[in-house]
Order: sequence, then C-alpha cells, then structure tokens
Amino acid sequence: MQCMTTSIANVCLTLITGPSGVGKGTLVKKLLEKHPQIWLSVSATTRLPREGEIDGKDYFFLKPDRFNQLLLDGGFLESAQFAGNSYGTPRKPVETQLKKGIPVLLEIELEGARQVRKNFPKAFQIFVAPPSFNELERRIRGRATDDEKAIQSRLSRAKQELLAQNEFDAVVINDDLNSALVELEQLMTLKNV
Repeated sequence: MQCMTTSIANVCLTLITGPSGVGKGTLVKKLLEKHPQIWLSVSATTRLPREGEIDGKDYFFLKPDRFNQLLLDGGFLESAQFAGNSYGTPRKPVETQLKKGIPVLLEIELEGARQVRKNFPKAFQIFVAPPSFNELERRIRGRATDDEKAIQSRLSRAKQELLAQNEFDAVVINDDLNSALVELEQLMTLKNV
C-alpha cells in the first residue's frame, strides 16, 4: 500500500511500544505536533469515560456487548483485558486511513504489539527503551502518581517487556527526548513498507 510522500510518510502503519515510564506518550505527542499528517489510532474500551474524556478522541467507549461482537467479527487489530475492562484497536478506522494514504501510528503495550504483528505483519514496529533500568525506575518514581505496590508492579512488568525489545524492527533509546524524536522521525522516514 502506498502512503503519502511527505517528509515522514514512507511507512503506512507504525507501532510504538515500550515499558511504562519510558516516555512513549511524550514522544508521540511531540511527533504529532511536528507532523500533524500522521493519524494516531484511538483505542476502544468498555470502561466508563473519566472526567473530561471525549468519545472518539480519547477512546471509543463501547458497551461490553458491542465490544464483544466486534471482537467476534475480527474488528480489532489487537485486544486485551485490564482491570475487568476490555481494550482494543479498531481495525476499520486504521484501514480507512491507510486506504487514504495517511500514515497511521499506534501506541500500544507489548502484548497488543505482538497481536498486531500477527494481524498486520507489514506494520513497522518500534520499541522505546530507557537508557537504563535505574533511569526507568527514577522516572516512574518521579511521577509520584503510584503507591509502592504499583511501582513494584510496573518495574516487574518493565523487566519482562525489556526482554522483548529484540522482537522489534527498531529500538529507540529515550535518553534525551529531542534525540529520540529525531531518531524516531528518521526511522519512520527511511523504513519503507
């Protein structure tokens, strides 16, 4: 499938993953600010909206029956269960953007990335890694949003996720945000699917 030939559009579908606290969200935000032609996929969930969240912008908020029907119909590129709620990347909006030649970006967790690899093998997959595990721990603790039990859970999961980085097409070390952003832009520009 041919994508637009703008400065950062040689890749049709790019997936970004990495452990919690590594800075994926910040990188994606900066990338989209510089390259608004990239379309960021919106996930679907069965959880209720939080204050200020907008349906179709933050998530597609679906009733469990609707989510399950889409799942049965093959309507997700990937899906997962967290804390009693279902989450997934709707297939149709992604395919619609790709058919228009618009580059699509997915920011998802490791298991979702593995599912996308099976369902969409041409996707270019980038793993964002910390410069060190100690730095990742410092960042997670620096957020001051989790209790010690949640921090230990995140760190334990991060150790497992870091072992998977060799599964990906490229690894970006997020030591310096600007350098990592430049590297991400170069990867997306140079990799042609």
